Amino acid sequence: MEEMKEKLNEIKKLTESLREDYPMETDAFLGFLQKAESGKALGIREKELINVALAVAAQCEWCIAFHVEQAVRAGATRDEIVESGFMAVIMHGGPAYMYMTPLLNAIGEFLPKDQA
Repeated sequence: MEEMKEKLNEIKKLTESLREDYPMETDAFLGFLQKAESGKALGIREKELINVALAVAAQCEWCIAFHVEQAVRAGATRDEIVESGFMAVIMHGGPAYMYMTPLLNAIGEFLPKDQA
C-alpha cells in the first residue's frame, strides 16, 4: 500500500518539475528552508517533531509523510510522533484529529516494524 512513500515521490517529482521551470523561485524556497532549519537551539529531532505537529495542523499529507520520515531518521519514537500530532489537535481541533490517520499511516511506513 505505501501511500505515504508515494507522497514522497510526488514531492520529488514536483520539486524536479519546478526546478526545471522555475529554478530561481524553487531554489530560493529550498534555500530558505535550509537556513531556517540551521539554528542551533533545537536538535533535528525536536525540529522534525515540531514540523510533524505543524503538518498535521496544516492538513498536508505530503508534509506529514516528509516530516514523519525525517523524524524517524532523526531518532524519534512512535510515541513522540503521535504526541506531536496530538499537540496539533489541541491547537487545531477536529480537523487536525482527522489528519492523525495519515500520521499513523506514515509511522507505519517509515518506522521499523519492531518499533511501530
